[in-house]
Amino acid sequence: MRRGAKVFALLAFAGSLLLSPLVSAQQPDEDKNQQAREAAKNKKKQQKDLEKELATPYKKWLNEDVVYIISPEERDSFLRLQTNEERESFIEQFWLRRNPNPDSVENEFKDEHYRRIAYANEHFSSGIPGWKTDRGRIYIMWGKPDEIEAHPSGGSYDRPPEEGGGETSTYPFEKWRYRYLEGIGNEVILEFVDPTMSGEYHLTMDPSEKDALLNVSGAGLTEAEAMGLASKTDRFNNTDGTHLARPVGMRPAAMGEFERLELYSKIQQAPPVKFKDLEAVVSSRIVRNQMQFEYHFEFLRVTGDTVLVPITIQIPNRQLSFLQKQGVASAAINLFARITTLGGKVVQTFEDVITHDVPDTLLQQSLKGVSIYQKAVPLRAGLYRLDIVLKDVNSGNVGVVNTRLPVPRFEEDQLSASSLILADQIQRVASKDIDQGMFVLGDLKVRPKLHAEFSTQDKLGIFMQVYNLKVDDKTHKSDASIEYRVMKDKEAVLKFDETNDKLGEHGEEIVLQRALTLGALPPGKYKLEVQVTDNLAKQTISPSAEFTVTAAPK
Repeated sequence: MRRGAKVFALLAFAGSLLLSPLVSAQQPDEDKNQQAREAAKNKKKQQKDLEKELATPYKKWLNEDVVYIISPEERDSFLRLQTNEERESFIEQFWLRRNPNPDSVENEFKDEHYRRIAYANEHFSSGIPGWKTDRGRIYIMWGKPDEIEAHPSGGSYDRPPEEGGGETSTYPFEKWRYRYLEGIGNEVILEFVDPTMSGEYHLTMDPSEKDALLNVSGAGLTEAEAMGLASKTDRFNNTDGTHLARPVGMRPAAMGEFERLELYSKIQQAPPVKFKDLEAVVSSRIVRNQMQFEYHFEFLRVTGDTVLVPITIQIPNRQLSFLQKQGVASAAINLFARITTLGGKVVQTFEDVITHDVPDTLLQQSLKGVSIYQKAVPLRAGLYRLDIVLKDVNSGNVGVVNTRLPVPRFEEDQLSASSLILADQIQRVASKDIDQGMFVLGDLKVRPKLHAEFSTQDKLGIFMQVYNLKVDDKTHKSDASIEYRVMKDKEAVLKFDETNDKLGEHGEEIVLQRALTLGALPPGKYKLEVQVTDNLAKQTISPSAEFTVTAAPK
């Protein structure tokens, strides 16, 4: 063997002796890391297998209804349940733990949660359902922001000093400001950007992402760049994940790299749960039925398996007992309602006081009218029993209704619609009242006319939501045609339509609202048909509702 080869062999042997202890010392750590990776992988696979075993309603509840507000521990526990009875009990406890008012039989948290989902679907859809978008997710989790700075068309924009100042052009974007969020802190600012101009805004950590001229040389310069004190290329050398330019003055601490990362992480975690003590519910048997009243319910989709059910109760004022004092006649009705499954399990209860005050001089006229009340309740598809009890405070008279409440399932990928509501009042509400109060659906107040009886001097309000319109993959828009027909004796006496260009921007869901003047219709019975055609999916539905036109009062 040559001398060089012998030396190389000796060095290699010595190196192996020196390296051996190091390798053996590192081996346990590598084994631990590998075991941890395998354990995480197995847990993830196990959760997927458990999800596959879930029945569809429970899977939808987990992955749609509460996907943003359920904690990882709760999710893991739910997946390990073995029977539907255990799952039903878990769901009941899930909502009860979040009830902000243990003294109330209503669950305000649950009601508000489903109102938020409905609002997100109506306002944030963009080729995908609103609840799946970033704005929808944040709205559902944290509620309405205290302030919104909206730039729906983008365009000219004067940067604030912390972003470098100067004028540029932007993509559509929104800034949401929350004064305080529990678990996160004060002055929480979130920014959503639509760089594709398709209506699909996403949450961003980079305030420079909205800059449409970022990659255009010599355009959209900051103050320092315009004065030659900085180069635009400097923005692309940042190490904090942004393309922000040098600020004018000091940059707020909230815009620091780690602060932004922390906010981005926290804002996507389920809000903290406030555990509340549970109160016993006491039921009493009602044996009298001395008040007559009417009721009605509508159905509006919230998620794939949850339906918003507005329950409307109408009481003729002549059924009420009035007490007259200091020139005012007053009546009060205590209301109690309970929704149960066919097996007798209580799903929802609510109670309220319905009051009616009128000047003494107008009492006789008021007795010809009605008092109307509404409560919107989120329910899963299925068959329920609805019990309503009214008690006149002044007379002690009681009225009782026991009826079936069949909540429909809105199938996915199939054109469908909410109940067709005929209303005597449809109007916009102030932004602070959105999704708040009786008769409010999203940003509209829709008061149904239970008798569907209108005089020739009235306007007939029409409200309906349309679901599962097909969305074009390229334009991210749907294509629908709407035709309204007023029928009498199977003949159309009035017909008008709305084409896609009249409906405005919309995705897979649209809201139809009209006010129909009835002066041209002679008194009689009619049927309103609303034919909705999805021009992309080639599907058509034709919901209808009957109404009566009476002569105008003299």
